[in-house]
Order: sequence, then C-alpha cells, then structure tokens
Amino acid sequence: MQIPAIFARLRPFAFLLALTLAPSSINPAHAQGDLLVAPTRVILDGRRGTEVILSNIGAKEATYRVSLELRRMEQDGSLSEIAQSAANDRELSALEMIRYAPRRVTLPPGQPQAVRIAARPGADLPDGEYRAHMSFRAIPAARPVTEEDQSATGVSIRLIPIYGVTIPIIIRHGHVQAVASLSDPAIREGASGPELHVSIRREGTGSTYGSFRALKPGTGEPILEVSGIAVYPELSRRDVVLALSPEQAAELRGPVRLEYREMPEAGGGLIAAMDATF
Repeated sequence: MQIPAIFARLRPFAFLLALTLAPSSINPAHAQGDLLVAPTRVILDGRRGTEVILSNIGAKEATYRVSLELRRMEQDGSLSEIAQSAANDRELSALEMIRYAPRRVTLPPGQPQAVRIAARPGADLPDGEYRAHMSFRAIPAARPVTEEDQSATGVSIRLIPIYGVTIPIIIRHGHVQAVASLSDPAIREGASGPELHVSIRREGTGSTYGSFRALKPGTGEPILEVSGIAVYPELSRRDVVLALSPEQAAELRGPVRLEYREMPEAGGGLIAAMDATF
C-alpha cells in the first residue's frame, strides 16, 4: 500500500499513573512505537467517504484505539476538549453522522492500515459545517511483574506516556461559505523575543484554513511563512502570534504586505490581505 508523504507524528497525550510496589524512584516507560497518520485533516461532503492511513514506524508491534472527541477552538487558536454533556446541537450532530472502522488497530512494525471514514447527514440537517476530532491513542503494552517488583518494600509512581494523534474531521453540508480579513498587526516583544501579532476575522458558515505570510511589497519571497492556520466556525476572530528571529523583526520594519492564503494543495488562492507599516 502506498503511504502518503504528509503525516502527523505521534505525540504525548497524557500520562497514565501506575502504582507499583517498588523502591521510591520513578522509572519512565519506553514509548510504545511511533505512529504516522495521513492526511492530517479530512473534509467530507456527505456524498462519499475517505480513508486515513496509519503506519507504525516503531520497532515493536503497537495497538491504537480510534475514537471521536469534541474540541472547540479558543481565540488564541488552542483547542479545548468538550464533554458530550456540554456539547451544542451542531457538535452532537457531527458525532452522530460520522461513521468509521475499525475502532482498534494493531500494527506490526512498518505496516500501514486504513481507517475508513464516512458521514451520513440527516435529510433535515441545516446547511453548514460540522466538525469532530478523530483520536488515535496508543494502548500501552502490559508490563510483566519482575522479581524487583515482588521484592520491593516501598510504593512508587510510574509515569507511562500515552501517545496519540488527533486530526479534525470536517463535514460540509449544503451551502457553506466563509470570508476573512486581517486586522490589528503589530510587532511586540514577547517572553522569548520579538513576535508578530495579527488577528484573522472570519464571517460565514464555514472555516478558513491556510498559510500566513509576511513580505515586502513588490517581492515574491516571504520574510515569514507559517502553514496550517485554521479559523473554525465557532470563532469570529482568531489572534495569531508568531515568533520572530531578530533578523526577521528587523526585515519587517517599514511597509509590509500580510497575506492569508489557501494551502498550496488547495490552489494557494488569496483569502485575505492587508498592507501594514511597522
């Protein structure tokens, strides 16, 4: 099976606390292999499904649990997990219409497997964009009881990292549109050095997703370019903060062109732009 070239890497999700009868020292667990996921963002229009490819690049067999969760974007771009009991109708509709299989995957080293995803919108579903996030979490392998554990007299805590990847699953139903604009650009001194601040304002029923870049007017080579910036429908404004090197901060002084563009694979079209002077 051909594995796509763009992947999301495994990262720590949380820590599982394991109590063992052992000396009072912390023994960090080894990672349970490594996971690659492609693509890192799925858009469904309700007419046909798609696949997400998982691949274990670790040296040992690994098992992953596949599930759906709800996350809302905050104004700073972070995503907060939302319990189903606190979800609104649109979020619950996303959970109800997404179908996927399998829900548990065991991967030998170097072996890929597809997770099939589809959406079945109801006939009376209002037009708009719906979203849930698909989680791929590693299930730690059982740790055998050792002689050291059996002879230990104290109690210690082992921190076992639970690794995983989360990607957005977006369903666009009926007429969906969004427009965006840029505002409030500034260069400020942050805790770790200079930062470029800019706000993306969004209107409409859909999200925007693309790359942000800053360049001198009349030039084609950006001084700064950052990809994968989304503004989801629950936000009318996202505040973007981008770290600058001292050299980039110096280059940005004076007239600057700021652009928010679609990702290259989506055509690279201009979403929003503005001229600023720093």
